[in-house]
Amino acid sequence: MSDRRKRAWYFVPLFILFFGLFALLNFGGSPAFATIRTVDVVRLIGVGMCFGVALATLALYFRGPRSG
Repeated sequence: MSDRRKRAWYFVPLFILFFGLFALLNFGGSPAFATIRTVDVVRLIGVGMCFGVALATLALYFRGPRSG
């Protein structure tokens, strides 16, 4: 894999992680957090999915290419 493609894969999970963190902080500062509703639960699930994808992508990135 070229160095340029390797750098691009490094920023993808960081972007997803930043997006998830922004959504989580936005939700945590909301007054609706005290009276959680179904739509808020769906938002939290979406944030969790962003974190999950980011962590899985980072794990695949740092694992490196398979050898044989």
